[in-house]
Amino acid sequence: QVQLVESGGRLVQAGGSLRLSCSASGRTFSSYAMGWFRQAPGKEREFVAAISRSGGIPYYTDSVKGRFTISRDNAKNTVYLQMNSLKPEDTAIYYCAAGPTITTAQAMGSMRGYDYWGQGTQVTVSS
Repeated sequence: QVQLVESGGRLVQAGGSLRLSCSASGRTFSSYAMGWFRQAPGKEREFVAAISRSGGIPYYTDSVKGRFTISRDNAKNTVYLQMNSLKPEDTAIYYCAAGPTITTAQAMGSMRGYDYWGQGTQVTVSS
């Protein structure tokens, strides 16, 4: 069992930056692929970014490439999402998720592969 707690969300102006953190409980953090998803009001939850167990391979949805960076610190059981050049359309609740069985790039982008989810943190970008 893994418990995930996100933090760092807040109100920010367009063009600004935020860093989200997701802290995980348990000793097996390094054995999970980690992902960030988001859900805007009235929309389905969507993939944002993911990172492999070792942190060597990141994946991004097209709309955030070049603006967001996912990273992880396995010694601290934490995954981060650095968000730069924020836009109003980035407004959403951001969730982190852990996937113990994900091994492919395709699986990284699908909610199905993630077994554990945090409660989410609200990011609001004003124009």
